[in-house]
Amino acid sequence: MSQTLLTNKRATFDYEIQERFTAGIVLVGKEVKSLKNKRGKLDGSYAYIQKEEIFILNFDIPEYQAKNTMGTVESGRTRKLLLKRKDINYLTGKLNEKGFSLVPLKVFTSKGKIKLELGLGKGKTKIDKRETIKKREARRDLAREGIKF
Repeated sequence: MSQTLLTNKRATFDYEIQERFTAGIVLVGKEVKSLKNKRGKLDGSYAYIQKEEIFILNFDIPEYQAKNTMGTVESGRTRKLLLKRKDINYLTGKLNEKGFSLVPLKVFTSKGKIKLELGLGKGKTKIDKRETIKKREARRDLAREGIKF
């Protein structure tokens, strides 16, 4: 049973997600506790590939506040992601194409492990964003009238 801990709502608004990948995250114990308490921000974070390894940048996990804890962990540090070699090679090829970005979509637990869902997406233009807003408002209006879509 998986439980969603964090979601990046802005990512689906700013990007048209083409494909989704699931990756593990290399974390410290305090970060795991903080994420399980649903504390953290995916806003403004992104993933990149360097030397055939994949990393996530600007993923803010605040420090777990417990009594008598020593040592601190930098909240916005770069974290390594664990993904299959085949997927990393595929993503490397796609990211070299113009317009593609690797965006974190959500953090969830799976079999006791914390996982990150990455989306391979193309950035939306202002026109595309306006169309998304129009569709959302139309769905709301229909829902108010009691019409199912």
